[in-house]
Amino acid sequence: MIETILQYVIQSTIRSGLYALVAIGFTLIFGVGGVLNLAHGASIVLGAYGAYFAATQGLGIPGAVAAAVVIPAVFGAVMYLTIIRRFEHEPIMVMILTLVVSVAIEQVVLKTFGAQPVAVPQFFSGNFSLGATNVQANQAAIFVLSWALIITLFLFINYTKQGKAILATSMSAKGASLMGIKSSRINLTTWIIAGALAGVAGMALGSQLTANYHLGRNPLVLSFSIVVLGGIGSIRGSVLGAYLIGFLEVGVVEFVSSDLTGIAPLVVLVLVLLVKPEGLYGRELAE
Repeated sequence: MIETILQYVIQSTIRSGLYALVAIGFTLIFGVGGVLNLAHGASIVLGAYGAYFAATQGLGIPGAVAAAVVIPAVFGAVMYLTIIRRFEHEPIMVMILTLVVSVAIEQVVLKTFGAQPVAVPQFFSGNFSLGATNVQANQAAIFVLSWALIITLFLFINYTKQGKAILATSMSAKGASLMGIKSSRINLTTWIIAGALAGVAGMALGSQLTANYHLGRNPLVLSFSIVVLGGIGSIRGSVLGAYLIGFLEVGVVEFVSSDLTGIAPLVVLVLVLLVKPEGLYGRELAE
């Protein structure tokens, strides 16, 4: 019994770290620009396939990581400069356009790489024992990477001039503007950071599950559930939401039925919207 509980805690903790990595870019864009980015899944796909392509060109893990970061970051910048900036005060139009872009990216990936799943390189190979649990080194690396990025983002937001400008814009774009902060530049920075984070999440997901052209669909739904639970716009809430959903989902699969995989986040999403739409720390979705 103790071994079962220990295995549950370890697996839940590792999976929750991955979930936090998937969701944090999504909530960052909404928190600053008030945009529900439905192309978040496309950034994840680009990260996974960027890493795969770099690996096939013999660039190794460093090249794969660089591709997973740079390609979605550039994609985020192009998205903001060509589409979002023009319609950022029309949320419905932005949702439609980001959805269309997401579908277009999927089709480009499908036509370019085919429908067969591809193997994305792992950060580390092999296994090790933790207590009575056998843990993949790649899973542990993703967990460590997740927290390294979360802590780095926290320090950047709270202790750098650019980060404080992002924080000020997220609180009040008009107020930040009166202080001389250009919201367009801050939003561009946010889209680049969110794209890079989504790209790393894509490589992490692909290294565990393989990648296909619709790899980003489930993470998009998962991200939405996590940020609604944590409070849309709250990075702290998203991290906590990722862990709550991670532990809940692993618990459902481990102790109830594996057929219920993916159901827990949807149930949480509906319950939070009905009972506490502002989530744990953030603004109410209706805003």
